[in-house]
Amino acid sequence: MFDNLSDRLGTVFDKLKGRGSLSESDVREAMREVRIALLEADVALPVVRRFIDAVTEKAIGSEVLKSVTPGQQVVKIVNDELVEMLGGDGEDAEPRELNLNAKPPVVIMMVGLQGSGKTTTTAKLGKLLREKHGKKAMMASLDVNRPAAQEQLKVLGEQVDVATLPIVAGQQPVDIARRAMESARLQAADVLLLDTAGRLHVDEALMAEMKAINAVSSPTEVLLVVDSLTGQDAVNVAQSFTGEVPLTGVVLTRMDGDARGGAALSMRYVTGKPVKFAGTGEKLDAIEAFDPKRVAGRILGMGDVVSLVERAATAIKEEEAEALAKKMAKGEFDLDDLRMQLKQMQSMGGLGALAGMMPGMKKAKAAMASSGMDDKVLVHMDAIIGSMTPKERKLPKLLNAKRKKRVAAGSGTQVQDVNKVLKMHQEMSKAMKQIKKMGGLKGLGALFGKGGLGAAMPGLGGPGGPGPLGGLPGLGSGGKGPSVDPDTLPPELRDMLNKK
Repeated sequence: MFDNLSDRLGTVFDKLKGRGSLSESDVREAMREVRIALLEADVALPVVRRFIDAVTEKAIGSEVLKSVTPGQQVVKIVNDELVEMLGGDGEDAEPRELNLNAKPPVVIMMVGLQGSGKTTTTAKLGKLLREKHGKKAMMASLDVNRPAAQEQLKVLGEQVDVATLPIVAGQQPVDIARRAMESARLQAADVLLLDTAGRLHVDEALMAEMKAINAVSSPTEVLLVVDSLTGQDAVNVAQSFTGEVPLTGVVLTRMDGDARGGAALSMRYVTGKPVKFAGTGEKLDAIEAFDPKRVAGRILGMGDVVSLVERAATAIKEEEAEALAKKMAKGEFDLDDLRMQLKQMQSMGGLGALAGMMPGMKKAKAAMASSGMDDKVLVHMDAIIGSMTPKERKLPKLLNAKRKKRVAAGSGTQVQDVNKVLKMHQEMSKAMKQIKKMGGLKGLGALFGKGGLGAAMPGLGGPGGPGPLGGLPGLGSGGKGPSVDPDTLPPELRDMLNKK
């Protein structure tokens, strides 16, 4: 997500931060490069103009040019302006939460072009409402044009355990909407999700249908679903819908595949409505609340620690975490524990997703890509550990040359790959003993004070604790690797580390 734009802006700001002082011409030259980077990212021209003008005006002020760290001040201004462009933050920000306070059933109408991902997004929202908001949701497909569209929503409803309106052949969209409203009332549903039809392009028939459904259902939320991969076309679609249907928000799909990010940066300015959700994958739980502050942090390479923690909280089972914590306190760590951590990493989105969320990890992520390292590494490592006997996993010292050959053959890998896994385990085991010497879990805090965040993860800046990226081959598995620059951390995290 935003990889190309993030790389370009990183290069520009590295030059600025490398200078002791800045002149007005330095700032204007940097803004020219930022302008080109935004245009290449497919951001709408009016949005680029407004953004550059606002940043330039603030950045050439005397309080910036005469400050001790002018380069970093400019980066902060760009960050603040990016947050504003994406929808703002704090008390002044527009509400991005779904309005679920209306009289039930609260109607959420999904609109957009064919192929934008409306049906899948409808199911994702149904799952989200049930699991995170504790709401009884019901879904209804009003798409009578696309073959098997109604059957698709029915299948997805079964997968996410959300009720769907029974299909009645030959019924028209407005009549289906009326029946859905009545059915939702009878079943005491809290929320009704209406998955409307799309077209290959915006036309009068589509808009007339949307208006008729809107009149019948009186939706509390009208969410426009757009494919972020279509870039400027997505912006044009948004403009067309904005003039015809009373939108309350936008959902951007396929954000995980959008390396440019132009649609996300333009959407709020064009529609005047907040981006409420972002689809981040094909799985039915791959949807995130859109947070401008976090997105701006990812674009500028500052990471997204909050999302990382939230993802970890979802993926990591409490019992497993407690069991590992007890082992850590005793200085114990076997290959079963390592395998559990590798599985947690996979469920959290894999290496690329984790590296993209960690502050200062842009260069490490690039190193992973250049070395051909991807999420298959996790699969191979899991296969290697799975090919060992339970006794070998508990006592890795048993693995002599003959056993290593057997494990390599059983996992379809080489002996050197087995050695890498054992080396990784060895480093993490050492870290556990360090933690025990430092007073158990309470000693973890001290590790965070040595060499920044990376110090707590072997392989990401020195020996340390059992972080989920610890000691991975290709990221400095001997306890050496790119440590995190404290200057790249968000202020609140930097303060937290300094206190420790």
